[in-house]
Amino acid sequence: MHIRLIPALLLSLVLGLPVLAQDADAPIQQLLQEQSELIVQSSRRTIEPAIAAIRDSDLPEAQRVLEQWVARDMWVRKSDGIFVYATKAGSGSLTISDFATGEPVGEAPSADFDQIKPNSGIQALISSALVKFQLNSEDRATRIGALDALSRNGNASHLPVLRESIDTEKDVAIKLRKQRIERLLTIAYGETPADRIEAMEAVRGDLGVDVRAALNPILATTRRAAATLPADMNIARELKPGRDLTEAEAYDLLVSASLAPARLTDDVQRQTLQDNIADGMVGGVPVADLNTMAERNRAYENLVTAGLAQPAATSEEVAEALDTHAFFETYAEPDAEVTEAAADTLASIELKLATNQFLDLSLDALSLASIYFLAAIGLAITFGVMGVINMAHGEFIMMGAYTGYVVQQVVPNYTLSIILAIPLAFAVTFAAGVAMERLVIRWLYSRPLETLLATFGISIALQQLAKNIFGTQARPLTSPAWLDGQWQINDIVGISNIRIAIFVLALIFLGFFIFLMKKTRLGLETRAVTQNPKMAASMGINPDRVNMLTFGLGSGIAGIAGVAIGLYAKVTSELGADYIVQSFMTVVVGGVGNIWGTLLGATMIGFLQKGIEWFNPSNTLAAQTYMIIFIIIFIQFRPRGIIALRGRAAGD
Repeated sequence: MHIRLIPALLLSLVLGLPVLAQDADAPIQQLLQEQSELIVQSSRRTIEPAIAAIRDSDLPEAQRVLEQWVARDMWVRKSDGIFVYATKAGSGSLTISDFATGEPVGEAPSADFDQIKPNSGIQALISSALVKFQLNSEDRATRIGALDALSRNGNASHLPVLRESIDTEKDVAIKLRKQRIERLLTIAYGETPADRIEAMEAVRGDLGVDVRAALNPILATTRRAAATLPADMNIARELKPGRDLTEAEAYDLLVSASLAPARLTDDVQRQTLQDNIADGMVGGVPVADLNTMAERNRAYENLVTAGLAQPAATSEEVAEALDTHAFFETYAEPDAEVTEAAADTLASIELKLATNQFLDLSLDALSLASIYFLAAIGLAITFGVMGVINMAHGEFIMMGAYTGYVVQQVVPNYTLSIILAIPLAFAVTFAAGVAMERLVIRWLYSRPLETLLATFGISIALQQLAKNIFGTQARPLTSPAWLDGQWQINDIVGISNIRIAIFVLALIFLGFFIFLMKKTRLGLETRAVTQNPKMAASMGINPDRVNMLTFGLGSGIAGIAGVAIGLYAKVTSELGADYIVQSFMTVVVGGVGNIWGTLLGATMIGFLQKGIEWFNPSNTLAAQTYMIIFIIIFIQFRPRGIIALRGRAAGD
């Protein structure tokens, strides 16, 4: 027992304070006594040796001490300097616990103790020291939390303890993450350039944002100016005034480096001369002679010599200074091999990043194309096969989406409700399409202008009807839980599960449509009527019936598309109007009446729109405008679309 602690125990008996004999004898208390002066008079500049001594002591109580210290629950008794951890038990009293055992030993007046209150800087250092214990904790969540902290605020002191914990880590996923963070910390804080370069090679091509965050500071540069290019600096590149930086920026570098006086502007010179006019003279030069630049410069120099003006450079002096000095950028990292390796590694990452960004953009474009294909496939039937310009096609999409919403109100199971909504939406919109064809369209065949106006009026009426029934507020069409989230290939490439489902649904419809047109009687009759309606009628086919069923089929498919699109977009009365223009563009660009043309048209428009949005991501309206302009130009050169239809529509 330390001699200084013997009187403390006697004083404890006299004053009735908790006897901390075990604590006084404990190795952890002896360690705290050795570091007592640093702990009590702590500052961020001096405290690190005390923290390191506790952290590296290998004492089982070391973690408890650091945890209570950072939580501001460590106290020191005034009478004898014994350290304890305590919590406030009530007014003016503390519940004292033994650092050695962790057990409460009694209560004492708080006036007998001083609280150790580490500031935020010291708390950060203690938290950093605690990482050693957290990385080796039995609790998996604690180890993960420590790795999260290291990924955000790791420093050089963490490298040794992190490396020690890797060999003993049994969890494969956590071990891999430890190894990854160790590489990133080595890149920034490795002991030797060789270690840092080796760590960079290990992360070559890694798309993680944290890798780029570790490499970018190494390649950070600072602009500098000097009389000549210094040989002892890691220079990134030499700069030429007027090419790599403006002359004003270059001269400002000279001024900030005290290599040249501040620039003398005409306004400053004129004001200084005016302020120093005395008896018709300025700096010994008559005011009448100040009509030339040379005399004004001479007067100003005289004022500087007399201490009446600040030294400043004339235009000629500025030009001379720019010609006689060197301008360059230096790396913050002094080792040239490290910066070269960092630049090479980052270049490999940027190449892979660009490739993956292109892949991600392509997935987005395919997803958008599948949505446009679903929206346009019904129109490809009604417009392409029948030649009917149906401006109400978007409202059939809207009707399908609202049908899905109504089904979900009745069937709360989202998976079951979507399964039921798809055939029900087809039935509702098929019936609406047949009714529209029987009541309106059949009387307007071969009259495109009247058809356009009539269907446009119907679209407005259907929108208003939807507002009256469902209101103007967007209604939710909720996707099943298994469609939540996304398929994340890597840090760059990912696609939502809903978009994958829509893409699969588009492929299913493509197959269904091909089967319908190639393998069924309705498809055979539809193709016959499309090619030559009079000849088809002479063969016993009823063109009027085929037109009715075809129009109903196109409308029913639009209803199913509405359910799919409703899972992706907001269900409102304007839902269909948002897709009608793209649907017509898809059909026209692809080739009127050809399913493969519709597919190609949807793909072309999807990629085109996403490509334009990539160049101008902040203005989607401009992207759509550019896309329409491009399509107008495209149609001028290929008016029948990508795949032209033969038959009635081609003849029209």
